[in-house]
Amino acid sequence: MKQKIIKSPCVIGVCAANSGSGKTTLIEKLIPQLINKGLVISVIKHAHHKFDIDTPGKDSFRIREAGASQTLIFNDHRSALITENMKDTFNMHQAINQINSDADIILIEGLKNMSFPKIEVHRKEISNKVLYEKDSNIIAIVSDLLLDIKIPSFDLNDIPSIVDFIVQYRNSYKEYDPNDIELDETCPGDGP
Repeated sequence: MKQKIIKSPCVIGVCAANSGSGKTTLIEKLIPQLINKGLVISVIKHAHHKFDIDTPGKDSFRIREAGASQTLIFNDHRSALITENMKDTFNMHQAINQINSDADIILIEGLKNMSFPKIEVHRKEISNKVLYEKDSNIIAIVSDLLLDIKIPSFDLNDIPSIVDFIVQYRNSYKEYDPNDIELDETCPGDGP
């Protein structure tokens, strides 16, 4: 009997000093190119505000409102697991473990203060500072400026080069070990 090899995904954050720098747009452009390389991509997106992905009045909404700690909605094409954070805290390790079963790469949008490998998005007209100078976890910077720095830097629109960097990084990446990543278990909203 064959045993399934359990793999761990490569976890890379995409952060910026300021909101509106283009983190989501960059991720949106990277995903199809990474998929074209044969990789399975998952994304964890941090939200600064209260949100609801369910529809009031629908069965799944009513079940969650009745007190279910988790509600899984699914059909043949899609599923969504809604988890109520009972203590108003979020555990990033749990989230990574929850979505990593098939992922080759997990991109985390935002959470610039967390201690894991990150790509910084820096925009001339938006960013009020660079983060890489004080954050050794930033492995590359993507910008609309030509930067002469000691870490890899890419033009914001050079998606193929950014994808090649991510693939190369993933290929040299050691297995995800929650003990290697220092982060605040409560994941405070620390900005972009």
